[in-house]
Amino acid sequence: MNQMVHTERYELIFQMSGAADDVVSVRLTDRLGAGGFPVYEDETGIVRAEISDRGEVRMLASGGHQVPGAPLLARPLSEDAPGTR
Repeated sequence: MNQMVHTERYELIFQMSGAADDVVSVRLTDRLGAGGFPVYEDETGIVRAEISDRGEVRMLASGGHQVPGAPLLARPLSEDAPGTR
């Protein structure tokens, strides 16, 4: 049985009004989201996202009353992308 290989890390790029884009690095966790894709989170555990194999991002709330914004882009970090090793 083949096991899917997932990218270890992504950069989530958020557009900030009137400022430079905000970039958050997230790392693969051992959890799956509601869509069945891996959950990634930043080092604080506050920024969480389910990222599909097509790069589609679903932001996940990590606390009460949190309404996470959607990133413009989820960019895999090239040294971690499947097939680049």
